[in-house]
Amino acid sequence: MQAFAYSNPSTVAEAASAAKASGAKIIAGGQSLLGAMKLGLAAPDALVDLGAIAELKGITVANGAVRIGAGTTHATVAASAEVARAIPALADLASHIGDRQVRNRGTLGGSLANNDPAACYPAAVLGLGATVHTNTRTIAADDFFKGLYETALAEGEIITAVSFPIPAKAAWQKFKQPASRFSIVGVFVSQGPQGTRVAVTGAGAGVFRAKGLEAKLSGNWSAAALDGATVSADGLATDLHGSAEYRAALIPVLARRAVAAS
Repeated sequence: MQAFAYSNPSTVAEAASAAKASGAKIIAGGQSLLGAMKLGLAAPDALVDLGAIAELKGITVANGAVRIGAGTTHATVAASAEVARAIPALADLASHIGDRQVRNRGTLGGSLANNDPAACYPAAVLGLGATVHTNTRTIAADDFFKGLYETALAEGEIITAVSFPIPAKAAWQKFKQPASRFSIVGVFVSQGPQGTRVAVTGAGAGVFRAKGLEAKLSGNWSAAALDGATVSADGLATDLHGSAEYRAALIPVLARRAVAAS
């Protein structure tokens, strides 16, 4: 691993200033970036560590939403009684991310900024119609995810929190790759303030909404409404874990299970 400068700011303003340096990369839990650096896939000149910024951590429930700081770990979300009461599906999702090390180091903001195509949190953000807050603006979930490891974030922009509207019903189902525990296919469903939403991760170049399944559930929120439902394999991923057709077949199956569990 090459040499690099390192800064450990205590405020978001300090971090944003440090992140403006040429070749600088922001690091949160480090579960993705450090691995990429070890493999030679990333070689930043400087790291800006967000780990010491207290204002990025914490969970509050108010005004019909759960607001989670970007620096909050997956384990904290999974163990939160407030999250479990307000959005049980979100706590369930967090409890099944990776292994204990990943859950205790990885953060909500880091996961979203990295936008791995098989990550779990993007499905919850899109599936609940959440709002991503940064140090400069707010971004609706439908506008945040742009493609393979690509988001609407500008260079040096920092996610500070995510607000999740509390739904009437929601659930999460994941068919995982057993070694990495990433989603081969994961489906998050919800019915609430943002309408009927079905978000899919692991199946393509990034998280996306299954609009055809949403249409079937809009008038009839039941597993039976998805009987016979299909999803096109066009544009879905084929790799050593499964073909595009396999993933397409899994999506409605997992959606039905999620609706039944909601």
